[in-house]
Amino acid sequence: MKLTSPAFDHNGKIPAKYTCDGESISPPLQIADIPTAAKSLVLLMDDPDIPEFVKKRYNISVWDHWVVFNIPPTTKNIPERKNPAGVLGKNTGGKNGYDGPCPPDREHRYFFKLYALDTTVTLSEGATKAEVERAMEKHVLAKAELVGRYERKP
Repeated sequence: MKLTSPAFDHNGKIPAKYTCDGESISPPLQIADIPTAAKSLVLLMDDPDIPEFVKKRYNISVWDHWVVFNIPPTTKNIPERKNPAGVLGKNTGGKNGYDGPCPPDREHRYFFKLYALDTTVTLSEGATKAEVERAMEKHVLAKAELVGRYERKP
């Protein structure tokens, strides 16, 4: 399975348009080679490079930016500014939907992770990433990852 974006390369710079310094809209994503046995897809975006003060303030180790589950396995493109068809989970900022990169200190890495599952997830809208990950256990057929980087300019 493959996850790419026409807006940035793997390990490349995420354009400011998709961050808090721009419109904070979701980037376009393209999906390929989904396993034929997949019943649903899950899309997660997170930032593991958050500083210690953020970890302590929110009692977290990773900032979740986007959680979407039960995406139809026929999905090939997710247009810019759009959530994919599916169920929106809650990000760390408390929003159901995309929350653009906004690193407070230095360049951070943003991991877009796509999972193909052999089932659908029986959770409601607003489920957290941790809840979705627990529901996915033992159901992952394939995983694809796209990493983008972003640093705010002073």
